[in-house]
Amino acid sequence: MATPETEAEVTNNVELNEEEVIKIREDIGLDESMALGAAETGADENVEGSEVKTSFPVTKEELSVIRAQLACDFPDDYKYLSDAYITSVASKPYSKDPTIRRPLEYTQEKLKQVMEWREQNGMSERMDLVNLANGSPNAPEAVEQPEKLAEAKALAVSLNAASMYWHGLTKDGNPILWVRCNRRPWLPNVTSDLKMITFLADVGISCMPKGVTGFVVISDSASPPPPHPVFMIGLLKALVKGFPDRLSLLVSAPVHSIIQTIMNLLLPLMPGFLAPKIKLMSLADVVPKLEELLLNGKDDIPTFFGGPVDHDKLYPEDYYSENRGEGNLKFDLFGMIERLEKERDSYEAANPDVSDSS
Repeated sequence: MATPETEAEVTNNVELNEEEVIKIREDIGLDESMALGAAETGADENVEGSEVKTSFPVTKEELSVIRAQLACDFPDDYKYLSDAYITSVASKPYSKDPTIRRPLEYTQEKLKQVMEWREQNGMSERMDLVNLANGSPNAPEAVEQPEKLAEAKALAVSLNAASMYWHGLTKDGNPILWVRCNRRPWLPNVTSDLKMITFLADVGISCMPKGVTGFVVISDSASPPPPHPVFMIGLLKALVKGFPDRLSLLVSAPVHSIIQTIMNLLLPLMPGFLAPKIKLMSLADVVPKLEELLLNGKDDIPTFFGGPVDHDKLYPEDYYSENRGEGNLKFDLFGMIERLEKERDSYEAANPDVSDSS
C-alpha cells in the first residue's frame, strides 16, 4: 500500500486550472447556464420580481409523450425510469430561465442521455457480474469468460470493503446510502469502484417506495483517505449523467480538511442545483439533523454517530466477512436488498395515498 501523503501535498495534487475545469464541465455536459450558483439551485429567490419555483405541473399527456419516446428508443430498459421520476425531471425549472419549466424537448433529451449512459456503461449487466463473482470459478460461464470473470471479481472486491451500503429510509421515504470513509481505499481501483457505486445506486433506486424519486447519502467522514481526483471526478460525472435529480441530500460529518479539499475540487465542476444539497456538518450538529431526517429518529442513528444501531453486525469490514457463495463475494448484497425491500413495503403500507405518479 502506498504511503499516505500529507494533506498539504494532497491539496497541491488536486488543484485544477481554469482550462481543466472547462474541459471537465464540457465532458459532463454542463454549459454556463448550469454553473454553480445559477438558476437550478432551487432557492427561493426573486428573478425580475418573480419568485423562482422549485417545480411546475406536468400533464398526463406530456408524461405519456415522454414515456412513449423512451419505450421506442430503449425497449429493453425504459421501465427503469418510473413515472414519478420522469415527472420530477420534467417539472424542474429551466436552467436558462428559472421562471419557466424545462421545455419538453429538453427533458426528453436529458432522459435520453441517461438511458444512453446506461447502455454505454453496461448497467443492465451488473447483477450478472455479481452472480458470476459469487458462483464457482469452475462453472462453465466463468471458465468460458475469463475477462468477464476478472471484471466480476474486481467488482466483488469493491463491494466487499463495505464502504457503502443501503440501510433504512428517511421520513420522506428516501433510501439512505451510508458511506464509511474510513473503509475507503487509499488508492482505489477507479474502474471497479465506480462500477460498484453505480450498481449500488441502481439497487437503491429499484427499492424506492412508490412516488419517491431520490436518495439520501450520509457519510461518516471522520477518517477519509486522501482525495483521488480521477475517482472523484468520475463519481461526479456518473451522478450528473447517469443519475440526474436523484440526490436529494448528502450529509457529511465531521467536517475534515480532506473533505473540504474534495469540495474545493468538485464545487467548480458541479451544476448549480447540486451544490446546495451537500451539507458538511460537525458531529454536534449532525445528531439533531439525523433525528430529524431518519424514519425512526434517534432510534435509527448508527453507533458511529453515537446512536444505538450497530451497522457493523450487518456490514462488517472485509476482514471479518465470510464468502457468501463459492466465489469471492463477501458483502451481504442480497440481505441488504431484502432488508431495504422490507422497509419499502412497510413505508408504502403506512402511506397508502402515495402513488407512483405523485
